[in-house]
Amino acid sequence: MEQQPWYTTWFDSPYYHILYKNHDQQEAQLTLDRLLNAMQIKPGGRVLDLACGKGRHAIYLAGKGFDVTGIDISPASIAYARQFEQENLAFYQHDMRQPFRMHYYDAILNMFTSFGYFETDADHLKTLINVSKQLQSSGLFLLDFFNSVWVRSVMAPENQITVDEISFKINKRIEGGSILKTIQFFADGRDWHFQERVRLFELEDFERMFALAGLKIKQLYGTYLLDPFEVKTTPRLILVAEKP
Repeated sequence: MEQQPWYTTWFDSPYYHILYKNHDQQEAQLTLDRLLNAMQIKPGGRVLDLACGKGRHAIYLAGKGFDVTGIDISPASIAYARQFEQENLAFYQHDMRQPFRMHYYDAILNMFTSFGYFETDADHLKTLINVSKQLQSSGLFLLDFFNSVWVRSVMAPENQITVDEISFKINKRIEGGSILKTIQFFADGRDWHFQERVRLFELEDFERMFALAGLKIKQLYGTYLLDPFEVKTTPRLILVAEKP
């Protein structure tokens, strides 16, 4: 039996949502407000939340008056998100490597390191080519990624987090140009083991892939306060690109 990719099993697990439940919703909304202000998407514009998870950002964007679509590879996340659908908000289970609504969106957002998960860089490039095709002319793409140079310098090899009385033991290492995180815990009468693997793409990698996909980088930010990107000191690499 072929082993499923880590992102199809882990993202569909209820324990994934428990581990990351404390991500601050108010802070995420402030971040979105700053980014929307910087991007100046037209009122009522069509926005795609790419890798939307359970839809918290898509729901917030719809509340701001945008016409929002959320897509995610996790059937469980999309099943949950669909309870919030309304006239200007719809969710679909979809693999970002496959085309979706060509030449349709004014803006596409990929938030909080929801990229770099695939086995091959050809799949990452395929995703960016799809993004370009899904945008209308002059449409904008926001990719929010970690700053790999900074991550390498501050990475703690192991730590332990307790959430909802579950003790998650987390180990991290760098392997083959990716950061590999293993997550082990005991819950519901058994031991569990999951992993995350994310490519350590740097700015030069994105510049090359964006150019091949037909996307022109307009702006770089290094924090959620939209400070300028500094390769050695800022924790994020936030790119805003345009489809010419």
